[in-house]
Amino acid sequence: MSTELPKAYDPREAQSRWLPFWTERGISHAEPSPDQTAYSIVIPPPNVTGALHMGHALNNTIQDVLIRWRRMQGFNAVWIPGTDHAGIATQAVVERLVFNTEKKTRHDLGREALVERIWQWKDKYENRILGQLRELGCSADWQRTRFTLDPICARAVRETFFRMFRDGYIYRGKRLVNWDPHLQTSVADDETYTEDTKGGFWTFKYPVKDQPDTFIRFSTTRPETMLGDTAVCVHPNDPRYQSLIGKLVTIPLNGREIPIIADGQLADPELGTGCVKVTPAHDPNDYLCGLRNQLPMINIMNPDGSINENGGEFAGLDRYKAREAVVAAMDQLGFFEGKEEREIPLKYSDRSKTPIEPYLSDQWFVRMSDREDGKPGLAQLAMDAVTSGQVTFYPERYAKTYLDWLGEKRDWCISRQLWWGHRIPIWYANCTEAQLQQAFAGREDVAWTRNGDGDSWLISSTTDLPMDALGAGIELRQDNDVLDTWFSSALWPHSTFGWPEATPELAYYYPTSTLVTSRDIITLWVARMVMMGLYNLGNIPFRQVYITPKVLDGFGEGMSKSKGNGVDPLDIIERYGADALRYQMMSIAGETQDSRLPVANVCPNCDALVPVKREHLSGRTRKVDCPSCKKSFRPGGPWTSDDPDYPTAKQASEVFEIGRNFANKLWNASRFILMNLEGYTPQPLDANTLPIEDRWILSRLATAVDTVTEQLDGFRFNEVSRTLYDFVWTEFCDWYIELSKNRLRDESTKAGVQAVLVGVLDAIVRLVQPVMPFLAETIWHAMNERVPQRGLFGVTPPTESVVVAAWPTLPAGTRDAAIELRFARMQELIRAVREVRNRYMVDNRRQLDAVVRCSESIAADFDALAPFIISLGGLGTLTAAPTVSKPPQAAAQVTPEFELYISLVGLIDVAAEIVRTEKQLGEKRKQLSGIEGRLNNAGFVSRAAPEVVQAQREQVVEIQKQIALLEETLAGLKSSE
Repeated sequence: MSTELPKAYDPREAQSRWLPFWTERGISHAEPSPDQTAYSIVIPPPNVTGALHMGHALNNTIQDVLIRWRRMQGFNAVWIPGTDHAGIATQAVVERLVFNTEKKTRHDLGREALVERIWQWKDKYENRILGQLRELGCSADWQRTRFTLDPICARAVRETFFRMFRDGYIYRGKRLVNWDPHLQTSVADDETYTEDTKGGFWTFKYPVKDQPDTFIRFSTTRPETMLGDTAVCVHPNDPRYQSLIGKLVTIPLNGREIPIIADGQLADPELGTGCVKVTPAHDPNDYLCGLRNQLPMINIMNPDGSINENGGEFAGLDRYKAREAVVAAMDQLGFFEGKEEREIPLKYSDRSKTPIEPYLSDQWFVRMSDREDGKPGLAQLAMDAVTSGQVTFYPERYAKTYLDWLGEKRDWCISRQLWWGHRIPIWYANCTEAQLQQAFAGREDVAWTRNGDGDSWLISSTTDLPMDALGAGIELRQDNDVLDTWFSSALWPHSTFGWPEATPELAYYYPTSTLVTSRDIITLWVARMVMMGLYNLGNIPFRQVYITPKVLDGFGEGMSKSKGNGVDPLDIIERYGADALRYQMMSIAGETQDSRLPVANVCPNCDALVPVKREHLSGRTRKVDCPSCKKSFRPGGPWTSDDPDYPTAKQASEVFEIGRNFANKLWNASRFILMNLEGYTPQPLDANTLPIEDRWILSRLATAVDTVTEQLDGFRFNEVSRTLYDFVWTEFCDWYIELSKNRLRDESTKAGVQAVLVGVLDAIVRLVQPVMPFLAETIWHAMNERVPQRGLFGVTPPTESVVVAAWPTLPAGTRDAAIELRFARMQELIRAVREVRNRYMVDNRRQLDAVVRCSESIAADFDALAPFIISLGGLGTLTAAPTVSKPPQAAAQVTPEFELYISLVGLIDVAAEIVRTEKQLGEKRKQLSGIEGRLNNAGFVSRAAPEVVQAQREQVVEIQKQIALLEETLAGLKSSE
C-alpha cells in the first residue's frame, strides 16, 4: 500500500484485503491463558435454513464490537460461532423442495434418505451463512465453529437427556399440545402466534335426556369438535341451569350421552348462552376442565388434521370439510340455531404459518415444577439466578419477561414428530426388570423406568443400544421422535466448549461473559440456557444478557421479504460498505424497544432510491415509477420477474449514508495528515510545553476514550456512535485540523503539531476499530508505512494489525476541564459569528468586525485566543471588554456569558432588517407573555414540579434579555436610516 491514501475510501477493496489477512493470521482465535482474564461470547446460532437479515446484522455487530473491544483491553476474548439445525424449519424446507422437484413425500424417501438430503442442504447453506457473517466483519473464532448436530454437541445432548431421565426430570406423558397438522408435529407455545381471522360463531342445542322439549344451547367456533364432546358446562351459580346440573344430554351426531357439569372456571354466565361444550382433547381450557372434573378425553383427529375413527360417519374428512358436514347434519336434525360472522383470534404455527390444533398426544416433557423432595425445581433455580443478581439483564425491564414465564413452571414439551434432529435416546422393551438388571449390570450409562403398567419399559443410554441388547426374543425399539431444537440450543454455552468432557476451554471460558440476543427468545432460549447450565454444571451460563431492539421499517412494521420491506444486509454492504452498516446498527441500538429503519427500493434501472410506501407492502402494488429515470420496476417483494424491462428492485435505506459519510470524513482527515508529515520525527509529547489547542484536543480525546469505554461497559451502543461522531467529525476534523493548518506551514511549529495529529489519529483509529474494522485496518496500515514509530507520551512501534492493538489510554491528568471550558466558549463565539454571516448571507471572503461585551476574565481569555477566533471566524478585528459600545447597524447574538455584535454597515438592507427585527421582537414578546401567564396561574405553580417552575422563571429572564437586545438593535437600525 502506498503511503498516500487514495482520494476516496473503497470499502469493497478493504473487505477483500483484510478478511483473508485476519484469517491467515488467526487474529480472532484464542486459547486459554492463565495470564489473562477470559471474556467469552457464544453466538445465538442462526438457522441453517436462512440468510442474514437486519436482526442478524444488529445482533452480530454488537457481539463483534464487544469482542473486539475486550480483545483490545487485554482480555483473552473468544467468540464462538456456529449454526442451529432448526429441526422443524429445515425439514419443512427440504420436504417442500423434494416434493416440488420430485413429487415425493418424506415417507416415499424414508428416514435415512430424507436425513441425508437435509445434511446436503445444511452443508450448502451453513457455508453461506458463515460467509455472510465474515462479510459483516465478524471476528469470531472460526476454528471453533460448532453446529448443534455435530458430534461434540450431540454428545452433550445425549448426556443431558440421560441424566435428566435418570434423575426424574424427563418423563413421557399424554398431554394437550399445540399440533401443526401441516408438519404433523407438536410445537411450543412460544413458536405460535395469534392472528384475528374471519370465521364463524355457530349456535347449537343438545336435548336433555328424559326431559322432552328441554334443550341446552351453546356456541362454538369449531363445530367439528362436537364429535369429541364429553360434557356440557355451566356456571354453578347460573339460575338458568341449576336444575339441570348432573343431568345428561345427547349429542345428536353420534348418540353419546354426556353430563351437564358445573365449573365456574370455564363457564361465564355473562357470555353468550352461559353454557360451554367441553372437548378436553381439543381445547386447552376444556383440557383443564376435564382434569378438574375427571372427564373422558376423546381424540377425534388424525395427525394430519383429518377426522379419525372416533368421528363415526365423518371419519376421513379433513377437519374443515368435517366442520361443514357437521353443521349440515345438525341442521338436518333440527339442532342448528344459527351462525354469526366474527373475527376469531386463531393460533398459527410460526413454522408452517398454518392453523394450530390443540391435540392430545403422547409426548416427552421436562418437569419444571418444584421437586417432591423439597428441592427447588429447574424453573425456580433459573429464577433465583436472576433475582440474586448472578445474571443481569440489559435493559433491566426484560428480566420481568424472563421471571414471569418461568414463574408459570409449565412443563416443557421436548419431543417433535420429525426425522431431522437429535433422535430421542429412548428404547422401548417388554421384559422383566430382572432381565434389564442382568443385561445392564454394572453399567452407569443406562437407566430405565416403567412405561405404564406391566412389564413395558422405557430405557435410556448415553450410547446407542443394539436391538439385541436384552437377548434373543426381546425386541428393543427406539423412539421415532426427535428432540425440540431448543433442547440442544439450551446447552450451547457449555456444549460448544466440549462438555461433558472437562476441557481446558470449558474450565477457562465458562461461564461466558455476555449474551446478546433478541426479546423474542428470552423464554425459548435464554431461560432454558440458564436452567440447563445450572443443572449440568451447577453454574450460570453467562453473567450479562443484552437484549437488542427490534429492527422495524419506517412504518413500524416488522421486516420480511414477503412484505416487501426486508432489507438484505449484503445489499447494504455492497452499496455502502460493512463499516457503514455496522455504524448504523450501533446508532440504533438504544434502550428503546424498537428502532425504525426507513426502507427504499433501489431502482434497478438507474440505482436511485425510491422510498417504500405502504401500498408497496405485501404485494399491494406491483409497479413503481422511478421519479429519476421515469422507468418502471417491481418493488421488493415475494416475487421475481424474468422480464429485463420490468425488473425487481433490491432494497436499501438512505440512513446508511450517515455511516458512509462518517467513514469518508475520517478517511479524508487521515489522508490530509499523512500528506503533511514531511520531516516528521517521532517524539514524545511534553504536556507542560504544549500550546493550548494541543492540550484541548488531548483533553477531549481523553474524555472521548473514557466516555466510549463507559458506554460500551453499560451497553449504550447508540451513545458510542454519537460520541465517536462528535469527537472525530466535529472536534478533531472541523476544529483541531483547521487550527493545525497554520502551524503545519510554519517550520518552527510543524513538528509539534505533526506529533499531536499522528498521536490523536492513532488513538482514533483504535477507538473506531470495534465499530468500523475495515476502515480502521486500512488507515492503520497506511500509518504503519508512513510512521512506523509513534505515540503521544511515548514512542513505540505499532502492532501489525489494529485488531490486536491496545485500547487507547491517556495519562492521568490529561483531561483538563478548564481548557475544555475555554475552548467550548471560544467555539460558541465562532459559531455565533458564523450564524450572523449565514443569516445575513455575507460572503465568506468578507472579513467582519466583532465586538464582544463580556466579563473581564472572559475578555482576557478571548484576547488570548484571538488568533484562533479571527482565523476560524473570518474576522478583521475582535474587541472584547465589559463596557464596549454596540456598533451602528449591528447584528447581535446573545448567550448567557457574552453578547456578540457584528457591524453590518454596508452589508445589509436596513429597511428589510427593520421589518425582520420587528417581527422577531413581536414573537419574543408573545412567547414571554405565554410563559408569564403560566407563572401567574396559581394552579400551574402549585401542580407543576418545582424544577419545571424554576426552569420557566429562568426562561423569562433569558427572553427578557433577548427582547432588550432586539429593542436596542431595532433602535440602532432606525437611527441609521
